Amino acid sequence: MPDLKKLLIERTSNSIKPLTAGQSLQLVETSYLTAASALIWIALYYLPLGAAFFRLALPLPLALLQVRRGPKSGLEGTVLLVMLLIALMGPIRGPLVLFPYGFLALWLGWSWFKGFSWWLSWGVGVFIGTVGFLARVFLLSFLVGENLWVVVTRAGSLLLERIIDIFHLPLVPDLFFVQVIALLLVVFQELIFVLTLHAIAFWIFPKLRASIPPPPRVLHALILWDPL
Repeated sequence: MPDLKKLLIERTSNSIKPLTAGQSLQLVETSYLTAASALIWIALYYLPLGAAFFRLALPLPLALLQVRRGPKSGLEGTVLLVMLLIALMGPIRGPLVLFPYGFLALWLGWSWFKGFSWWLSWGVGVFIGTVGFLARVFLLSFLVGENLWVVVTRAGSLLLERIIDIFHLPLVPDLFFVQVIALLLVVFQELIFVLTLHAIAFWIFPKLRASIPPPPRVLHALILWDPL
């Protein structure tokens, strides 16, 4: 009996292979960057100040993980992030990180890893951000029992009224036109948001031994402000 026990221990120890240095670094980076994303999401959700800063920072850790370690690590980090937030915030509020920040981080990290043009990563990123924003509004409206799209529609209505007053336009907008303006506001917001993410990653990632494709020539005057 002792010989059989010793034999089982030897076979078990022989079947377990030690991690290589690269695998260990990948495991550590995935854990730390996922934890950073979770902390940023919790801060965005609960803290009353700094929402704009947290929104800009949230997709970057997982995107950096993909640029450094590949799309597989980014996907593992996203799954781990959702599982961690479900444990910390519950099965409803935790997965909301995917709309649009999680999916946006996956797309941007993968497109930067593949070296795609900014026009492609920016354009698809705006689409993902817009759809994710609308999905989050729908889910939150369902959870709280109120139509939160009314808030966005009201902002579009106020903007449209201001434009009509400034230019003295003989226009009486109907509800459909106001809805279109509200949707255009969301798209414009995502245009600025995703472009800002590109700029921040272009400035910061090379200092972290990761790089993304250079901006298009038409954006050089806007992005390449640092002579170094």
